[in-house]
Amino acid sequence: MAGILDARPKVGYFYTGKTKLSFISEKIRNIKVSEVKSVPVVVDESTSIYDSIVLMFLEDVGSIFVTNNGFLSGVVSRKDFIKSALGGVDLNKMPIGMIMTRMPNVVYIKDDDDVLEAAIKLIDHEIDSLPVVEEDDEGKGYKVIGRVTKTTITRLFVELGRDE
Repeated sequence: MAGILDARPKVGYFYTGKTKLSFISEKIRNIKVSEVKSVPVVVDESTSIYDSIVLMFLEDVGSIFVTNNGFLSGVVSRKDFIKSALGGVDLNKMPIGMIMTRMPNVVYIKDDDDVLEAAIKLIDHEIDSLPVVEEDDEGKGYKVIGRVTKTTITRLFVELGRDE
């Protein structure tokens, strides 16, 4: 009951207005993306669609982040690969840069954001993963330093549930 009831001299015990859910919410808001992010799967824009598909299966991920000169330029998902395969293009010759979702349409998160914000972005945009980025010192773009997925968020909530 710690935190739900408080005590003061000459007043006694009183209800603070906080519920158990508000404590869980507060705990989630204190967890930063940097604590839960995982290693990103990144390719260059010039990589062929075929090589990217192979990488996606080898790494067992749902999306791949695409860079140009080391900076985030786009993202490609399983759906993008299916569309291109059904479209009849030569997967060995076409670069992944032709089918990716390009910046500024890529939703991303930063290291110091909280995981609740990451979860909200995943749900609101109906996507599988977010690139964790840091802005270049010169303002040229964003470097990919990690990823947060639906599995990452689910794993965190399971761990929090086991702790309580």
